[in-house]
Parts: sequence; C-alpha cells; structure tokens
Amino acid sequence: MPQISPSPSLSPTLSNPPCHEAQKPAIDFNVMVIVAAMLCAFVCALGLNTTLQCAFQCTRRTISETIQWMVSRRQNSGLKKKEMVALPTSTYANPAGSPSSASGCAICLSDFLDGEKIRVLPKCNHRFHVTCIDKWLFSHSSCPTCRLRLKFSESVPSTDQIDCVL
Repeated sequence: MPQISPSPSLSPTLSNPPCHEAQKPAIDFNVMVIVAAMLCAFVCALGLNTTLQCAFQCTRRTISETIQWMVSRRQNSGLKKKEMVALPTSTYANPAGSPSSASGCAICLSDFLDGEKIRVLPKCNHRFHVTCIDKWLFSHSSCPTCRLRLKFSESVPSTDQIDCVL
C-alpha cells in the first residue's frame, strides 16, 4: 500500500533565522563605521599637515623678507613738502586749433581746462592737476600712471645698513 507522508509541520527552529545570519549586518555596519572614522582621521591629518606647512612658509618668509619689505616701503613712501614744492608747475593752455588733443588728469579723470595749474613730473613728463598729484605724492613717491619712482633718496638705508642695526 502506498504510504502517506506525514504533513510537514513547522518546527520552531526553522521559523527563526539562524544566529549567524542576524549578526552579519551588524558586522558590516561596524566595518563601515571604522572605515568612515579612518577616512575622517586621514582628512584631518592632511588638513593639519597643510596648515603647518603654510605656517612654516609664512614664518620663514616674514623672517627672511622683512628687510627687503621695509626698504621697499621706505623707498615708496611719500615725498616731503620741500621735494613736492620743487616739482615744476605750469598753467595749462590748450594747443591752438586742436581740441581733439585735450589731455586730462589720470587721477581725477577730468580734462584740463585753460588756465588750470598743472604739475609735470620731471622723469616721465606726465601731467596732473596740482591738488590731485600733491595728495598722491604725500603717500607715494611714484608716478600714478607709469609707477616710475620720483625719488632715489640717499636717506633710505640699504639692506646692509639695516642688517647692522638689527
């Protein structure tokens, strides 16, 4: 006679997942947290390294280039009042018959009018209103148009003289 197989019954052990399968996602999560922490530590170390390199370079530059910076600042400091008064001034007169060649002040950007006082810089022959160029020359010793230095004063110490003082 044919045998009838018993009907399958659900056993309590088969309905619950095995223990090792339930812990597998937890292990993956722990590995991901560790990798993320290591990545953050690496990025922080790179940032710290870059910051320290920048700080050392800036410190080295300020120590080695301070003297040259001081000399250049003193050379481009403004003119003294007696040096400024010694610069030639003239009265502007528009060349006869050529209104198209009217020039203007490069500082205030307005054209020269007949009879205005202008100052002509001796080394480059650029022309400016007296009031405009005087304000400029109080704080700079160069032409505002071409940056040609107007004074090469002997009163400015050389780098050798500054080294002796320091």
